[in-house]
Amino acid sequence: EHYPPATEHIDDMISLIKRLFDAGYAYKSNDGSVYFDIGKFKDYGKLAHLDKSGMRAGARVNQDEYDKENVVDFALWKAWSEEDGDVAWDSPWGKGRPGWHIECSAMSTRYLGESFDLHTGGIDNMFPHHENEIAQTEAATGKQFVKYWMHCGYLVVDGRKMSKSLGNFHTLREIIEKGYSGREVRYVLLSAHYRQELNFTFQALDAARAALARLDEFSARLSGDAPRDNNIPGWCSESREKFRSALDNDLNMPEALSALFEMVHQGNKAIDTEQISPDATAHASAVLADFDQVLGFLGTVQEKPDATVRELVELRRKARQSKDWSESDRIRGKIAALGWEVRDTAEGIQLRRLNSVR
Repeated sequence: EHYPPATEHIDDMISLIKRLFDAGYAYKSNDGSVYFDIGKFKDYGKLAHLDKSGMRAGARVNQDEYDKENVVDFALWKAWSEEDGDVAWDSPWGKGRPGWHIECSAMSTRYLGESFDLHTGGIDNMFPHHENEIAQTEAATGKQFVKYWMHCGYLVVDGRKMSKSLGNFHTLREIIEKGYSGREVRYVLLSAHYRQELNFTFQALDAARAALARLDEFSARLSGDAPRDNNIPGWCSESREKFRSALDNDLNMPEALSALFEMVHQGNKAIDTEQISPDATAHASAVLADFDQVLGFLGTVQEKPDATVRELVELRRKARQSKDWSESDRIRGKIAALGWEVRDTAEGIQLRRLNSVR
């Protein structure tokens, strides 16, 4: 993993621009800025499906973001102006600073190579940013820049685009302070396909809490032991294959979650009718753990209560033996305040972690 600051890679950007000059794709304007000649790059517009008839030969745009109607030559190096202040570097074309697009091409090729498999980003980056990245990189290297592009849809709040002026945005810290957990937030963010718009609401968080409670309850019914045979139940193997197939199909998370809940339904049905062996529940637990390597919210690793909680459970047990129900309820409340739910079952007292944050 690399998190490279652009300011530490100015030399890489200058080297890439030099290669574009050598290949005939870059030119210097009268004001000292350097531009990319999109008319010479035949595949320009392929990613964003642009209408090439709208390209205006020789017209230039200096800003980094612009509309599709402005399909014109873009800046690789911007000549210094008084507005830039101290933000400037020396280059063969004079004092200035790099364009936004050249930064990403220089850093990605530095760390990932001139051709790599996967490039992600928001749908708003497709044009002009990613289109320009492709053009300048492939023009310089003569190689395919990226094999697969994955663009995510917008995150909106209560059906409206987030903005500071509307005040309709929420920080993660604020959401946690309202009593929601990290795993509930993660569930919501994974519930929609990455290319679709995701509408964030607190009702969605409440629904995530209910869904996770159902998953936790199912997980608690399974054996945590390792399976002793290879006879995985059919409903487990089918759900596992559907889950993997959904992920292979452009990370279709809604379909993957559907496979998960179908497994929960079939598993609960088998447990309720006692048509399941301890080894079968162990297989189901192993499949859930496999799913959680992707999902990260199943909580399949059981957290154990500390000494304080265990002491309270024992005190409550004694209170129930004495039929002191008010004391039993008071202790239950103290245990809940520490993040644990007490359940009295035919098999004895069980504890379940509440709102654990992953």
